[in-house]
Amino acid sequence: MKIFIITGLSGSGKSTAIAAFEDAGFYCVDNMPVALLPKFLELPIEYGSEIAGVAFVMDLREKGFLFRYKSAFKLLREKGYDFEILFLEADENILVQRYSQTRRQHPLSQNKNLTHGIREEREQLEDLRESADRIIDTSNYNVHKLKSVILDIAQRVREFALMKINILSFGFRYGIPHDADLIIDVRFLANPYFVPELKELTGETETVRHYVLNSDETRMFLDKYLNLLDFLIPLYEREGKAYLTIGVGCTGGYHRSVAIARVIFDHVNKPERLVEITHRDIEK
Repeated sequence: MKIFIITGLSGSGKSTAIAAFEDAGFYCVDNMPVALLPKFLELPIEYGSEIAGVAFVMDLREKGFLFRYKSAFKLLREKGYDFEILFLEADENILVQRYSQTRRQHPLSQNKNLTHGIREEREQLEDLRESADRIIDTSNYNVHKLKSVILDIAQRVREFALMKINILSFGFRYGIPHDADLIIDVRFLANPYFVPELKELTGETETVRHYVLNSDETRMFLDKYLNLLDFLIPLYEREGKAYLTIGVGCTGGYHRSVAIARVIFDHVNKPERLVEITHRDIEK
């Protein structure tokens, strides 16, 4: 997975950057000891298919950072990890202003004034700045602007991550699924519940499927709705959405919604996608 290492000057917005990566669906760790980074990446952590990458903040808060980061980054490259270093910085006056507003202590100003600590940190990190893949000057950025910049960076990675699609059948009798992004109500279709020989069967049986699907209304509906999904799904994928849940509801979630959900699943399930189907209320 893609790895982003966020570093740079204290007060330049690294906490905002890591929060933006987390909002974009990245696995994030703040203040990661650089010596532990190679070991951490070797851990058998089940990130899940929805995670596009990982992001770490590493800086001078760790006392041994300056002495260890070169060897650690070299080891990552030798092992073939795909990582990018983002170096955040800002003008001296802006950093002074930010520290004055937050009243936080600069990591290098314990026994010195704030300006001296900022200058010393900039000097110590000069080599790291030169080796960074991307330098971001946050002097003129507010929190929202910086988040937008980071989200744009994360978005380019997420474009290559598979979006997980869940086709969910449910019964309105038991409530609308709150995690559904799209909901289609199929209660307008003929209900097998009122056919005695079909009442106890589910929408996964061939008999009920034949009853639900072989009508002019159903065929016309599916033609239009599947065309809509063919239009929408690539747009959601392009936006870097991690999950897309398509809810299909009927009265009890036992017949019509189950049969229609299966048709939708068969239509959108392609080798380049992660698609699953869930019948929430079929056992009720």
